[in-house]
Amino acid sequence: MICAGIDAGSRTLKVVLLDAERLTPIASGVVDQGIDQDRLADELLKRLLQNHGLRRSDLGVVVATGYGRKLVRAADAAVTEITCQAWGVRHGVPEARTIIDIGGQDSKVVRLKEDGTVADFVMNDRCAAGTGRFLEMLAAQLGVQFSGLESLVARSRAPAVISSMCVVFAETEIVGLLASGVLPENILTGVQMAITTRIAALAGRTPSEPILFTGGVALVPGMGAALEKVWGKPIQIAPQPQCSCALGAALLAARGTHRP
Repeated sequence: MICAGIDAGSRTLKVVLLDAERLTPIASGVVDQGIDQDRLADELLKRLLQNHGLRRSDLGVVVATGYGRKLVRAADAAVTEITCQAWGVRHGVPEARTIIDIGGQDSKVVRLKEDGTVADFVMNDRCAAGTGRFLEMLAAQLGVQFSGLESLVARSRAPAVISSMCVVFAETEIVGLLASGVLPENILTGVQMAITTRIAALAGRTPSEPILFTGGVALVPGMGAALEKVWGKPIQIAPQPQCSCALGAALLAARGTHRP
């Protein structure tokens, strides 16, 4: 039996197909989010099934999560992303105790109990500061593609100080820094430090180890190192960090424990 998890996030939509008996992922896919989330989810789900010689009739339970979870009609149930992240991360790293999740438009710190259940969490979902949207704005200001940030990180030697964490004001500040001759790579690493400092403030206290980093921003080079510098603790990038929430949804579907 094949189960599926669909993470209808704010910036991207992710689908994971899972072998329900072996609890092993079969396929995963990511597409940019759009207005018709239901159509995007259905198209991605169909494409993954076809690419692996599977039919819709081979598919069992489907669980949706993320901001748009209730808009996905193919789903049999909708579960919060906090619960799904816990399941997805613990599947790959059973001993995980803290999850730092930085997505397109929100950031979260989730603390886990020893048995893997959620102890508590804090979330920033009212401001784009400290999210992938902040880095997208920066890439646009620097005139590079989001994927091009990697080459800049490697060149930085003196991170700039970014005093504003409001995206609107930070954009103006970055324009000023560029005009004064500050190198783009140093602005990037300065923004990374500003984001991770904000995440640390959001958490409120030093997290318990092991600490796993998830979300699309975990794929940006230098972000894990910036978090380590702020907390002075090792940060692990979760396996397939952009799809860990969808994986958790698929695991819940397979285990038959999906609940709203």
